[in-house]
Amino acid sequence: MSEGLEYNTTREELKIPEYGRNVRNMVEYAISVSDREERQKVANAIISVMGQLNPHLRDITDFTHKLWDHLFIISENKLDVESPYPKPELEEASRKPEKMNYSEGKRKIKYAYYGKTVSLFIKEAISKEDEKEKEILVEAIANLMKKLFITWNKDFVEDEVIWRHLDELSNGKLVPNKEKPLTSVEELAKSIPKVKPLKNNRKKTKKQSNGKHRYSKK
Repeated sequence: MSEGLEYNTTREELKIPEYGRNVRNMVEYAISVSDREERQKVANAIISVMGQLNPHLRDITDFTHKLWDHLFIISENKLDVESPYPKPELEEASRKPEKMNYSEGKRKIKYAYYGKTVSLFIKEAISKEDEKEKEILVEAIANLMKKLFITWNKDFVEDEVIWRHLDELSNGKLVPNKEKPLTSVEELAKSIPKVKPLKNNRKKTKKQSNGKHRYSKK
């Protein structure tokens, strides 16, 4: 088994697991955006995607309020953006959200390591009419894809590969600004948790101690 594999049991616990690590990564990116206006647009896009992940809850009166609460909880109230509602107390994170419907997520994804949530972000970006806002979202999505690529493939990746994948996943509807390079692999790697290799079990069975392996041929 490869030492580079990353296990959920060794990764940092998600505040609200139902949204998955893709949303968590997008929230982390939003926190890192220095321009307040751009950060607000990314946050609004995240709310839209979180809403698409909860279609069965749309009839709830305080649905939008719940989404903003969850966004701030995931960010541990580190996300500095304007919200229609007051920021929740972090104790709210202990409340379990209502069960989500994953039936739509069973469809095969072309690049599994990007996850279903990236497809939702792409769909949201395509729907944006404001070109500046769309450009900001495309850059955010591409950086998220690059981070996910190196997280799961444990390998260097050229921006051109990410742009090509984005073109495929968006059916050519999203055009990135290729003159502006994405965040470097070295910088993205800093935010990826290091995983200690599993220790080999040195205990030998009686048969192994006699020089025989349970699957060895006689």
